[in-house]
Amino acid sequence: MTLGPLEYIAIGFEGNRFNGEIAREIEKVIEKRIIRVVDAVFITKDIDGEATIVEIDDKDDPKFAGFAPLLADRMGLLTPEDVATIAEGLRPNTSTLVMLFEHRWAEHVKDAIGAAGGFLVGRQTIAPEILELVNAEIDAAAATA
Repeated sequence: MTLGPLEYIAIGFEGNRFNGEIAREIEKVIEKRIIRVVDAVFITKDIDGEATIVEIDDKDDPKFAGFAPLLADRMGLLTPEDVATIAEGLRPNTSTLVMLFEHRWAEHVKDAIGAAGGFLVGRQTIAPEILELVNAEIDAAAATA
């Protein structure tokens, strides 16, 4: 099996208030074959800064119950070093859901590019702070139109 473009995202939760509700929205994207979750881990850091790694397939914890069906294609590609680096940057009394996912929408695009003799020159994700500025500009322009 050849994987398409991979990306990881770390979603933080102040005060360790993660409750698992986002699983429903992630499931919708998976069902539409937009992404495939190939790895996921949950990291929590207590008030003293001590990090704990929690396996999301812990079905006994109700916070993670909604994630069980989303992990059918899990491959365990995040290394202990990856997880340690993410945990190191986490503030005390915060948790994060880390997901490594494949862009399924790009599978056929990738094939078409290759069939046309093309190749990927570059790819970059735009930082959320930049997107906030762009969205504010769009909203301002729409308000004056």
